[in-house]
Amino acid sequence: MKTLEDLFLHMLKDVYHAEKQAMRAMPKMAKSVESEELREAFKTHQVETEQQVQRLEQIFEMLGKKPRGETCEAIQGLVEEAKEVMDEAEDPDVMDAGILAAAQAIEHYEIARYGTMRAWAEELGMKDAAKLLQQTLDEEKKTDKLLSELAIARLNREAA
Repeated sequence: MKTLEDLFLHMLKDVYHAEKQAMRAMPKMAKSVESEELREAFKTHQVETEQQVQRLEQIFEMLGKKPRGETCEAIQGLVEEAKEVMDEAEDPDVMDAGILAAAQAIEHYEIARYGTMRAWAEELGMKDAAKLLQQTLDEEKKTDKLLSELAIARLNREAA
């Protein structure tokens, strides 16, 4: 990587892979939780994630590149943590709190990546890409806020 554009493309591939991994993990996470509210939050975000992948594909197209992911070790680790909770939690309330925490870790990773990419897109004069990235960043923040509200309002207390 010699330029910010090279770095941007590298990060785009990374995030593309991350979103695909998250899409595969979400149905399993939704199926594992007891809380109907949390299950619905996962289902809603699954639809958003599909749209986010489409936005990333639009950005690849803007760059004249074929959409392709590059292995994202970070997301694989976060998804693995969620699997551990699903495999090891014995109490349904503990399972819900643990899966919610794992989902939030994924959201925080995505928020960090989309914020950086949006800033780089702006710096590179990619106004349309920056708008698409901002839209996704807003959705990720909204999902994080919803997960926090679910945790604080009920799920953490029930797990305690």
